[in-house]
Amino acid sequence: MPFLVVSLALAGLALGTVPLAAAPRLALLLLLGAAGWWRARRLGARPLPALTLLLIAPSLLLWALWRQPQPGPLDPVRQLQGAGGQELVLRGELSRDPRLRGDAGGCSVPLRTAGGTTELLMEPCPPLRQGWLVEARGTLRRPATGPHPLLSGAAERLARRGIWSQLRLAASTDLTVLARPATPIADLRRRMAASLIQQGGERRGGILAALVLGSAVVPLPADVGASFRAAGLSHALAASGFHLSVLLGAVMALGRRLPRLPRCGLALGAMLLFLLLAGPQPSVVRAVLMGGVAFAVLESGGRSRPLGVLLLSVLLMLLVQPWWLQDVGFQLSVAATAGLILTARPLESTLAGRLPGWAAAGLAVPVAASLWTLPLQLHHFGIVPLYAVPANLLVAPLLSPLTLGAMALALSTVLLPPLVPLLAWPLLPLSGLLLAITRTIAALPMAQWQLGRPVPLLVLLFGLSLLPWLLPGTGAWPRRLGAAGLALVLALHLALLSGDALLLVHRWSGDLLVARHGGRGGLVSGKGDGLSCSDARRLASGLGLERYDWITLLDPVAPDDPACWSAQTSLLVSSSDGRSSLQPGQRLESPGLSLAPLSGDSQALALGIGRHRWWLLPDPQSLEAWSHQGPTHREPVGGIWLGFSPSRRQQEILKASAPRRVWLSGGPPPGLPPGWSASGTNGSLQGAAG
Repeated sequence: MPFLVVSLALAGLALGTVPLAAAPRLALLLLLGAAGWWRARRLGARPLPALTLLLIAPSLLLWALWRQPQPGPLDPVRQLQGAGGQELVLRGELSRDPRLRGDAGGCSVPLRTAGGTTELLMEPCPPLRQGWLVEARGTLRRPATGPHPLLSGAAERLARRGIWSQLRLAASTDLTVLARPATPIADLRRRMAASLIQQGGERRGGILAALVLGSAVVPLPADVGASFRAAGLSHALAASGFHLSVLLGAVMALGRRLPRLPRCGLALGAMLLFLLLAGPQPSVVRAVLMGGVAFAVLESGGRSRPLGVLLLSVLLMLLVQPWWLQDVGFQLSVAATAGLILTARPLESTLAGRLPGWAAAGLAVPVAASLWTLPLQLHHFGIVPLYAVPANLLVAPLLSPLTLGAMALALSTVLLPPLVPLLAWPLLPLSGLLLAITRTIAALPMAQWQLGRPVPLLVLLFGLSLLPWLLPGTGAWPRRLGAAGLALVLALHLALLSGDALLLVHRWSGDLLVARHGGRGGLVSGKGDGLSCSDARRLASGLGLERYDWITLLDPVAPDDPACWSAQTSLLVSSSDGRSSLQPGQRLESPGLSLAPLSGDSQALALGIGRHRWWLLPDPQSLEAWSHQGPTHREPVGGIWLGFSPSRRQQEILKASAPRRVWLSGGPPPGLPPGWSASGTNGSLQGAAG
């Protein structure tokens, strides 16, 4: 089909002018543009207007990337000189309530000043509220970047929100509340959430609150959020078009006998209420825009074109807020909506000949949404919720009554508080049932199928190859071409994951070395703290490792949370008193991977990856012990890793062994020999093991 050729040509043109990491977003917009072109041609549109739809997609991408947020001339980050911090006093308004920072401890909250926004970091967390005016004294720094693409840091997270600095407070006395202006909307959200949580507890009541306000407004307990993600049901708790459709459906059913003007007022009021309660999140704005445009078309006597409404909504949103293109929720929301518009109905018709009507209708919706969001799932998470479709089928009968009931319960907390216990009585068991189903599915084997995060170019090829199978009416040869593309993507991705490779991640003073062979992995960690454990878990997910074969901790201090490490492997060993926990004659071994000590009085280790061998020398004592070994231990190997910056004499010792590669943790020392590589103070190195 011609639109596939044009899509590939435009993809190649755009990839030459935008970063490769933007390839999945390009794929999303190309899919929308190509789908619009295809739909317009099926409806008999002339070629030129139809082709314009296809051109909109890459044009919007280039526009959005060009208009990404940058710090203004008065932004707090402009007051920093160099890479260090600076003591400052800033005044501004808190953009939301403080939130806990998880493993990092304390809490954070955005502070909007006259020139820009910074993030306040506080420990302990003081009782603050959104909208308060405060004065904060602390150390202003640029947020840390992630040491590896799989470990995005605070800099990447905050940049998507237009924040370029962090102000760390040394004590709670460094913050002064200047004013507490009225914040009726925030107070309303807080009151609703608190009342629902009080009625049903942190979990069941939190789920009801999230169904009304969205999980972005009501943070849920970590175990609840993890269960919904593993089951592929995160969308159920994220404010989106589904929740608005439930609200609009109920409102319009109540007002169907009213005259046109009051009926329009009810619909407009419902959409505004939804927007106010859930906040102007990208997925919420998209749902309200689509609902408003579709309602206006229907009320005017016209026929709504859902795909056209979606494209118009995306166009308006990206013209006003180009950086919303970077928001994962926006990307998933648009892709899922496109799937429901373009693929759900034809898929339902296909399944109707083999299944009962109710089963075909129920199966078509989650399958279409899952297929359209699959490229983005792989790009952002490297994980596929394997049971997402059956999970959605099981909870579908619960979501509509729960959502509508939770909305009625939330309104009752404000309008008729005595009714709250009565309404909560039937809703809390349903909420508990939803949680029980979710936890059961999340506990199944391979609930989160960890395929690893493909490189962006493979994601783009995957999305384009999937397109002929998602659009009905495509010919045989486009589908054959798409099948060949899917097979090529799978083969290349598996080849990249199963090769012999070594990855070094150095974050300030901690090191993680991941050895990979045949889709398996072993880990050597220099630290046993919670941040290193969290990084190790994220690396495993991004590399497609369900668990490590073994993990060795070189930290002489006992790990903060042994259970965190034990959950990632069945074989965990740690050192003590600066000595290796593996004694001469002992070794860790799994298919294609091995780890053995070089001596009993140092942490020097020999790492085997397939047919290749690396020497791991985390400290100067290890280097000295290695250099005093016999020639068998100093024979040329695939590479040497040093966890420290070597002196001139130590460099000469290493050169004498003629290693193919030498990797250093930290910044490069003066006069770094050719072929040697340094990770930098917060960076990574990776490559083939040989």
